[in-house]
Amino acid sequence: MPTNPIILYDGVCGLCNRFVQFVLKHDHKDQFRFAALQSKFARTIRERQGLNPDLLDTVYLVFDFGLPTEYLLSRNDAAAAVLKELGGFWRFWAKLLELLPRRFRDWRYALVARNRYRFFGKYEACPLPKEKDRHKFLGME
Repeated sequence: MPTNPIILYDGVCGLCNRFVQFVLKHDHKDQFRFAALQSKFARTIRERQGLNPDLLDTVYLVFDFGLPTEYLLSRNDAAAAVLKELGGFWRFWAKLLELLPRRFRDWRYALVARNRYRFFGKYEACPLPKEKDRHKFLGME
């Protein structure tokens, strides 16, 4: 039984929240689910995958949640995979991202991640999703 891909994001980051709003707007197949990295839910996934659960500077995309085949993508790979899944015009942008050398993509991602609060702001707490979208957000404590 396939599961919905889950985007793990920094819930207090302005850029990350804009990314989530972008996905909500363009996810016409209603396939994505979301969880803030600060949640116990996301922490458990990262621990299970052998990742440091205290690092909150990376976006992840989880496939096959809870199954033996569970895996995740991070950083630009996660963003490109989201764009691919959205399909249409966004698939083209994903292909362009993937054409860039990984070293450059990782450097650029790290630069933005280090400065994301300064450039895009930081919330005091994770913003609550709109009522119509709440069922898509997992691990809201």
